[in-house]
Amino acid sequence: MTTAATPTSAVALRVGLAALAALAVNTGIALLASLLDAGGLGIGLSPVAYLPGTVAGVLVGTGGWTLIARRAPKALRVVVPSVLVLTWVPDLLLLTAGATAANVAGLMLMHLVVTAAVVTAMRPARD
Repeated sequence: MTTAATPTSAVALRVGLAALAALAVNTGIALLASLLDAGGLGIGLSPVAYLPGTVAGVLVGTGGWTLIARRAPKALRVVVPSVLVLTWVPDLLLLTAGATAANVAGLMLMHLVVTAAVVTAMRPARD
C-alpha cells in the first residue's frame, strides 16, 4: 500500500479551517471564562491576547508536526500530549499571580482546542 503526498494547498486549507474553528471555539471559552472570572484578573481572556495566540499556536503546532512527522512519525503520539501538558504549566503558575481557577481552566481549555485543531488538520486521512 502506497500513500500519496497531500498537496500543499489541501494542507493549507485544512490548517486555515482548523485555525478558524479554533478561533471560534476559543472565543466562546474566553467569554464563558470571563463570566465565571467576575472580579478576577482575566489574564489571557481578552481578544487581543488569545486571537493572535491561537493563530500562532496553530502555526507553530503545524510546523512542529511537520518536522516530527518527517523524521519520527510514531513520536507524535508522545510529543503532542507532552507539549500540551507543558503549555499548561504557565497557566497553572498564574494561580500564584492571583488568577482565578476559572481563568486558568479557560486558558487550559484554549490550549487543548489549539492542539485538537492541529491534530485534526495534520493527521493523515484514514481510508
